[in-house]
Amino acid sequence: MIWVGFAVTLAAAFSYVPIFVPIPATRDVPWVNLVLFLLGGGLLAAGIRRAYRDPARYRGKVSGAVLGVLTVTIFALFCWGNFVFARRVPSSSSAPRVGQQAPDFTLADIHGKPVSLSSLRAGHAAVLLIFYRGYW
Repeated sequence: MIWVGFAVTLAAAFSYVPIFVPIPATRDVPWVNLVLFLLGGGLLAAGIRRAYRDPARYRGKVSGAVLGVLTVTIFALFCWGNFVFARRVPSSSSAPRVGQQAPDFTLADIHGKPVSLSSLRAGHAAVLLIFYRGYW
C-alpha cells in the first residue's frame, strides 16, 4: 500500500499539465489532482500504519517514512506552484485604459503582409482589440 500510495501521488503531481490543464473545469482549480493527492496520502498513511503495527508481516517502516516525506514535499510544491507561483501576474498599471488610444503595432495579416494599427485607423476601418490578463 505504501508504494501504491506514492505512485498515486506521483500520478496526481505529473498528470496535471498534460491531462487536466486543457480542460477548463480542472485547469483553474485542480480539484481532481487534489482528490488524487488525498487518495495517495490515505493509501500511504494506511500502509505506514500497517507497517508499524505488524513489522514482521508488513515491511516498510523506513521506506514508508521516506516516501511519506517525499509525498508531503511533492504536495507542497504542487500547491505552491498552482496557488502561489501561477497567480503571479504582472500588474495592469501600464495597460491602456478605457477610451485611451492603444499604442501602434504591426502584425502580419492572413496573407503574411504587415499591417499596422495606424494604417487601419487611417482607413477608417473598425478595429477591435481584446486584451487578456491572467494566467492560462
